[in-house]
Amino acid sequence: MPWFAPVFWGEPPGFLAGLLSPIGAAYDTAGRLRRAMSRCYRATVPVVCVGNLVAGGAGKTPVAQAIAIWLVERGIPVHVVTRGYGGRLRGPVRVDPTRHDALAVGDEALLLATRAPCWVARDRAAGVRAAVAGGAGVILLDDGLQNPAVAKTLGLIVVDGGYGFGNRRVIPAGPLRENLRRGLARADAVVLLAAEGDGSEAGGMQPDCKVPVLNAVLAPVDGDRLAGVRLLAFAGIGRPEKFFATLRALGAELVSTRAFPDHHPFGVAELEGLRRDAERSGARLITTAKDIVRVPSAQHTGIEVLDVEVRWSDLIALERLCGSVARSADGSRSKPAPRLR
Repeated sequence: MPWFAPVFWGEPPGFLAGLLSPIGAAYDTAGRLRRAMSRCYRATVPVVCVGNLVAGGAGKTPVAQAIAIWLVERGIPVHVVTRGYGGRLRGPVRVDPTRHDALAVGDEALLLATRAPCWVARDRAAGVRAAVAGGAGVILLDDGLQNPAVAKTLGLIVVDGGYGFGNRRVIPAGPLRENLRRGLARADAVVLLAAEGDGSEAGGMQPDCKVPVLNAVLAPVDGDRLAGVRLLAFAGIGRPEKFFATLRALGAELVSTRAFPDHHPFGVAELEGLRRDAERSGARLITTAKDIVRVPSAQHTGIEVLDVEVRWSDLIALERLCGSVARSADGSRSKPAPRLR
C-alpha cells in the first residue's frame, strides 16, 4: 500500500511518539520472536544482504545497484533477489523488463534488473534457490535484513546521512523496523549515504556504532544540464523532499513540487494534470528513475529523469569488505558459503 512517512518520525520524540511506543515495543518483540522461531535456509553461494533499519527512503536500491555493478565488473555472476514490493507476481520469477512492468514486479525490481539478473519472490528462500539454479555465483538480497528466511554471508545497513534513524523509535512510534542496537549488532557494516553537497555525511549515526562505516555519496548523473531550468518536479518515493532538494542544489528553478506516496502508480489523468500545470508555468516535468518506471510507457514523452549513482568515498574499504565474497564465489557451488549467520 502506498504511504507517506509521518512527519513526526523525523522529529525529536514527542507526545505522539510516546503514546505509540508501547505498540512499537510489541512490534519489535513480535519481530524478534519471528526471527527466533523461523527456519533459516543456507544457500550454497554467498548471500550479500543490502537492507536498512528504517521504513523507506534510505537509498537502499541505489546501493544495491552499486554493489551489483562492483561484482559484475569483477566477473562475478551475481543475481539479485527482491520481494517485488508493489508488484502482483509472487514468484519466483526472473524479471524481464521487456514484458514485465511495475504493476507486475514492482519499481525496484525493474531498476535492479538493469544491473544484473533479478528475481522477484515473496518467499525469499525460494527466490534464492531459483537464482542459484539459474547460475548465480553470488546472491544480492535486496532488503530482507529483518527477514530470517535466508542466512546472510554479509549484511549491509544503508543509512541516509541526513535523516539517520529519525526519532529512533520503532514503528509506529518512529521509522525503525526493529530495535536500533540489536539491528546494528546483526550487521557487518553500515553504508552511510549522503546526498552530494548537503554535508550530511555524519548525520544520524550513533557514536558507539561498532561495525565498519562505509561513506558514500548519492550523486546526480549529468545534473549540470538542469542549472537555471524551470522545472515542475514530482516524485513518489520514501522522502520526495530529498529529490526536490537535489534539484535546487543543482541550480534548477522549481516552480512547483508534487509529492506522492511511496511506490505510487501514476495514472494518465494525473499525469495530464501535471503536464497542464507545467505548461502554464513554462516549466519542464522531471521525476526520478524510480518513479518513471511507474509511469505508463505511452506517457514518458516530455518527462525528464534525473538519474543518481552511488560514489564510494573509500574503494579500498569496499574491497576489504566485499573482497572475500568475490573471492569465494568461484568455488561456492561445491561448498557452503563462509560466515553464514
